[in-house]
Amino acid sequence: MDYQRRALDDELDLMLSALPAIAVDGAKAVGKTSTTQVRAASVLRLDSRSVREVVAADPASILLRPRPLLIDEWQNVPDVWDVVRRAVDEDRTPGQFLLTGSATPKEGATAHSGAGRITRLRMRPLAFSERGNTTPSVSLEGLLAGNLQVEGHTDIRLPDYVEEIMASGFPGLRGLPPRLLRGELDSYLRNTVDRDIPEQGLSVRKPAALLDWLRAYAAATSGTASYTEILDASTAGMSEKPARATTAAYRDALRQLWLLDPLPSWAPIGKEFTRLSQTPTHHLADPALAARLLGLTQRSLLDGAGTPLGPQQGTVLGRLFESLATLSVRVLAQRAEADTAHLRTRNGDHEIDLILTDPEGKVLAIEVKLSNTVTDNDAKHLAWLSNAYGDQIIDRVIINTGPAAYRRPDGIAVVPLALLGP
Repeated sequence: MDYQRRALDDELDLMLSALPAIAVDGAKAVGKTSTTQVRAASVLRLDSRSVREVVAADPASILLRPRPLLIDEWQNVPDVWDVVRRAVDEDRTPGQFLLTGSATPKEGATAHSGAGRITRLRMRPLAFSERGNTTPSVSLEGLLAGNLQVEGHTDIRLPDYVEEIMASGFPGLRGLPPRLLRGELDSYLRNTVDRDIPEQGLSVRKPAALLDWLRAYAAATSGTASYTEILDASTAGMSEKPARATTAAYRDALRQLWLLDPLPSWAPIGKEFTRLSQTPTHHLADPALAARLLGLTQRSLLDGAGTPLGPQQGTVLGRLFESLATLSVRVLAQRAEADTAHLRTRNGDHEIDLILTDPEGKVLAIEVKLSNTVTDNDAKHLAWLSNAYGDQIIDRVIINTGPAAYRRPDGIAVVPLALLGP
């Protein structure tokens, strides 16, 4: 099949034209190999035991292969990182090496971080705009540049968004019948617990307990529940709870596998916001994983099933839609050189779902609403931020499930998720 370009491709092409080595990081199945191998003259697959054993015996032998050389799942033989780093020290010719990794190696596995030699690029599952369901009419990059024009119509409605939550943004799972998709997502989660975490050097004595913790984390999607709350929810009714140190180690391993993708709290530049919470909002790599962990289906989500965990109000469907929007915005924001965070005051009186900060420190503020209409109440936190942050605000946006993109009389842009693109 012909390769379908993604938002990350423009970044990758630019890097390859100027830099000698790029490492593409991300959870398994996000499409790292497909994206990089179309640019490679040779491929070294270190997820193969036979290839891994040969390379481990003589890591420097990889330099004999044609370039650009793709080293797939490089973390399985961490010594190749230092081989590439030294090769780049000797020859800065652009576009020599591509490395992909589905896990961060254990501390000390490489002799050097690679800073200044190997440039890292994060890859996530498909944004909504990359899934081929619609033609976006509102550019996130344009909004960050101060473009005031917001327009467009879409036929995508709430059931379509729910279908996309369930369908997954992992490219290889797209188009599978529901039963097969559920099986693939179950296998993904089970393999993470049974194989991937042990490969990180951490023994999982009770796999069921770890899966229970993941279910509780999924219930906290798009919320700021504390890790104590998540642990308590995952062990309700148990007389012997796992030690906090154990669950912290599991959490760290899941982050090293890029399976957890929490959204950090916003740290404003040049302004004092003394009451901001430092707690991240919780997200799994793909909202479909959260839905599967919670045992939800398209029908049950539309029927309002599920109980969210954490201080935020709303429904599980609302949380999962916000997670889908967050995934999509993060993919597009990375391409536009914007950092993504969230804002919540410590007492919860003000909360903004997404804060995008451009290289100059200016802000695009985004609220996500599971609604086809927008009220003044939906815009109140954006109005508060405008008063607090003044001319540092580039624009204010509400992402919703409605049929049209437009600007309200107060200047806030209303953009259906289906119409938001690069």
